[in-house]
Amino acid sequence: MAQDAAGVADHYDELDPIYRRVWGEHVHHGLWTTGRETPGEAVEALVDAVGDRLNLMPGQACVDIGCGYGSTARRLAVTRGVRVTGFTVSTEQGQYAAAHPMPDVDIQVRDWLFNGLPDASANAAWAIESSEHMADKQAFFAEAHRVLTAGGRLVVCAWLAGTDARGWKVRHLLKPICREGRLPSMGTRQEYEAMALAAGFAVTGYEDVSRRVARTWPICARRLIKALLVDPGTRRLALGGRNRNSFLGIPRLILAYRTGAMRYGIFTFSKAGENGALREPAHQRSQSGPDRTRRARSAGACHAQGAVPPSSGPGGYPCSAPVRARHASSCSMVSGFW
Repeated sequence: MAQDAAGVADHYDELDPIYRRVWGEHVHHGLWTTGRETPGEAVEALVDAVGDRLNLMPGQACVDIGCGYGSTARRLAVTRGVRVTGFTVSTEQGQYAAAHPMPDVDIQVRDWLFNGLPDASANAAWAIESSEHMADKQAFFAEAHRVLTAGGRLVVCAWLAGTDARGWKVRHLLKPICREGRLPSMGTRQEYEAMALAAGFAVTGYEDVSRRVARTWPICARRLIKALLVDPGTRRLALGGRNRNSFLGIPRLILAYRTGAMRYGIFTFSKAGENGALREPAHQRSQSGPDRTRRARSAGACHAQGAVPPSSGPGGYPCSAPVRARHASSCSMVSGFW
């Protein structure tokens, strides 16, 4: 199955009944604070954490990049009084959103990389677990920078490869997770920050919340097992669907979190004009001068265009994400093209 927008759309369209049964309307992790929250409260807590980081104000124009069923957009429209345009590549998700309309929420079935929004037309944007599905992550950041006004904020919740992931963790966890989840690549924190910097953003915040989100997957595993036992439609997709190997990803994800092979990070970025000088990516803050800038731009260009065969980046594991040959040595993203 292709790891492109069409493959991602097919994944979510075919598995739509299972996603809604297992995940509900919010197709993303939950965020636990006390451990006593219900799964429903936890997924809403993640949405609220995004809204808090964006400092949303009533009347602001916002963009939900990879909006799923539109539930995040609807919640923030109600709780923060904002206007939201959401983008999904899934026809099924778009139809569900159309069946649940809400004032000030517009859900479009359209690829974010070809979103058609005017320049500087949004005050805030967020991407909750959607950037992973985009082959050209540099273009993802470039489009967000283009559509935001000066001082606008972008919050990205992302599945991340652990910076020290090596050997079997890559071969048996990260690579298969990419394949099974239709993720062209899974970057590290440092790579995300470098690409954001290259697009013109300042990095204004980062939090690793891996421990607070990890229980999402045991909950999903239990729900899936129950669905397989009682629902013939779920069994049919699990046994004969085009995307049936996606079910294998759940135990891998549980193990990836427990071993540290995978992390979950919440980034806050701002467009120049809000906080003055840009903040360097975490792995470059001890460097200085022109060499630091060149390295950041090179790492950010890692997913620009073109393709080269798998090669080893500084992280020690192969990279075959879209990358020009001249940037191959700067790229350490785990790619799903295996």
